[in-house]
Amino acid sequence: MAERFTTPVSLFKRILNITMTYSSFPLRALAFSGALLLSAHACAQQPIKFKVASLSVGIHLIKAEVAASEAEREQGLMFREKMGPNEGMVFLFGAPAGVCMWMKNTLLPLSVAFIDDDGKIVNIEDMKPQTTESHCGLKPVRYALEMNAGWFKQKNIKAGMVIDGLPKAR
Repeated sequence: MAERFTTPVSLFKRILNITMTYSSFPLRALAFSGALLLSAHACAQQPIKFKVASLSVGIHLIKAEVAASEAEREQGLMFREKMGPNEGMVFLFGAPAGVCMWMKNTLLPLSVAFIDDDGKIVNIEDMKPQTTESHCGLKPVRYALEMNAGWFKQKNIKAGMVIDGLPKAR
């Protein structure tokens, strides 16, 4: 029965082992270089583990992953296939700024609340999956909170309401 390889790294470890046993030095060096490159690529593709913050708005509790670094904000909720009913992601920007969001490579329909420095919701936008249409805050904001599409409307959460528990800038 053929051996199965679950990752590119395990495959190249096996190739490297065979090459080291049966090949000349140049071939060994080439195989080793290929294994290193594939290992680095596989590590770079690993999803980021986000910290989680407990937020609230009125009586509603939110379990929000925190995207604070540039790399975390770039990954966001891309490629997610599901999200719990009171789960979301809060994007933290270093200072209040003009912020726009888009949905490239995002599989879930989402709603986003743009939130100012004091935690007050400035505006809420609905976003369709896998589009590059920009959705922007109506004024400079420090936060954007993405939730499942329609979550804010279902909970009667509107502009002017305050989100509590937002993380502070690092």
